[in-house]
Amino acid sequence: VTSSSIGVIMKAHGFSVTAIKIDPYLNVDAGTISPFEHGEVFVLDDGGESDLDLGNYERFLDITLTKDNNITTGKVYKSALDKERRGDYLGKTVQIIPHLTEAIMEWIERVAHVPVDGSETAANICIIELGGTVGDIESAPYIEALRQFQFRISKHCMVRVHVSLVPVLGDSTEEKTKPTQHSVREMRAAGLHPDVIVCRTSQELTESSKVKIGQFCDISSKNVISAYDFSNLYQLPNLFHHQGLDEVLLGLLGLAPRRQFDLSSFIKHANQYDGHFPETRIGLIGKCNESKDAYLSVTKSLTHACMASNRRLKVVYIESSHFEYGVETSEHKRVLSLLEEVDGVVVPGTVGDHDNEGKIIALRYCREKGKPTHATGVGMQLMVVEFARNVLKWENANSEEFDANRENGDNDSKLHVVVYSPESRPNTTSTMRLGSRPVSLKNRDSLASRLYGRVSTIHERHRCRYEVNPKYIKSLEDGGLIFSGRDETGERMEILELPDKVHRFYFGTQFHSEFKSRPGKPAAPFYGLVLAASKLSLP
Repeated sequence: VTSSSIGVIMKAHGFSVTAIKIDPYLNVDAGTISPFEHGEVFVLDDGGESDLDLGNYERFLDITLTKDNNITTGKVYKSALDKERRGDYLGKTVQIIPHLTEAIMEWIERVAHVPVDGSETAANICIIELGGTVGDIESAPYIEALRQFQFRISKHCMVRVHVSLVPVLGDSTEEKTKPTQHSVREMRAAGLHPDVIVCRTSQELTESSKVKIGQFCDISSKNVISAYDFSNLYQLPNLFHHQGLDEVLLGLLGLAPRRQFDLSSFIKHANQYDGHFPETRIGLIGKCNESKDAYLSVTKSLTHACMASNRRLKVVYIESSHFEYGVETSEHKRVLSLLEEVDGVVVPGTVGDHDNEGKIIALRYCREKGKPTHATGVGMQLMVVEFARNVLKWENANSEEFDANRENGDNDSKLHVVVYSPESRPNTTSTMRLGSRPVSLKNRDSLASRLYGRVSTIHERHRCRYEVNPKYIKSLEDGGLIFSGRDETGERMEILELPDKVHRFYFGTQFHSEFKSRPGKPAAPFYGLVLAASKLSLP
């Protein structure tokens, strides 16, 4: 968020900005990492599966990044080893220094010049965020590469910003600056001297603490910035501006503003977020006890939709597995009570199959009780399974993904209303349908068409390996489901809905519109959900 906010205040001065996130883990990308361990997998237009920080960059800076904007140790080592196998190193002994560090610097230089704002011009400023902690073994090659990089470019072309925690312990208001002093000492020992220190703290940093940090870390106290707790993230750019961070950065880079400073859009977002509006309660059904970061883009999309609707969002996390418990258990009664109380429900896609029966139970309740509901990815597929079981009375209906008998070759034991996509293969992400794909909206009177402004084609990001079985589409439509969005061939179902006279808002998408939601430009399905849940007029 610090990196994104720095980008925002530089854009407010008229500069175009791009961003690179460095993740020191050995994975090639985030696609195979559990979202309950590392947060959600954020999908980019080009199909890249990346760290959730790239989602923050895109939302804050309103840019479109690529998979190359996320550097991982797996990618860098693979690049270097591919060169070694081709003989590009001409018989040299391949080492961390200089070969791996050179690969890192070349990657940064290449990606920094890729346009990300829809123009054909490279960005003026590239923000590079190195994840992890100073002193981590896995971060050492990157710190060394950045140390070398500062001599590769001219002196005024690089600013080093260090983000550090300043804890306030217990009931005391004393700010502990020692952790910051020690982390800066580690950085300087590695050859990187911070120009700016951003201090993450629970309260506004006192002037005496800023002076103390400046003295012990060899920088001016005006270059010590306080990032303290505030009501919402959209206030952070303005907080940095009022402390003069943008002036400090422009001075260090030797740049003059390109236009009059304008942060009005972000101030508007902050005010909308904090506005005294009626509350809309949205139930999020998933594995909520494990990690709420697994659904970060979903909650951000709901926030954007509420801001656009002049509503105040309250997300109610509902543990999906508890629906599977007996109806007399306290867990089942609790989640059912929560489901009854919320104004609307979102069922996001997930990983694994051990809570999907619970989601099916919840979806049946929402469909039968008229609860405004939106489901994405696997959630949309579960809508199909639930409808087949309880409306068409196909008791054995299931997804091929969740049918345990599939592994035993018993493919006739259940009706697979959801099946593998033709290009998919098990246990990989490389053959998933990933990235931005066109979706055709044929019926101009459908809810989907109205939500998207009655255009004929939209482009949304996908991350899926399964699809609605074409063999059963006619039966599902005859039973009352409407497939209002299809892929460009017309054979793959992308959007489903129920007729307006049957349900106010029951809407599922195979794609994940949450990945393209922005403040001021909410994702259409989430905007529709909030309108329906708030009893406001739908398009």
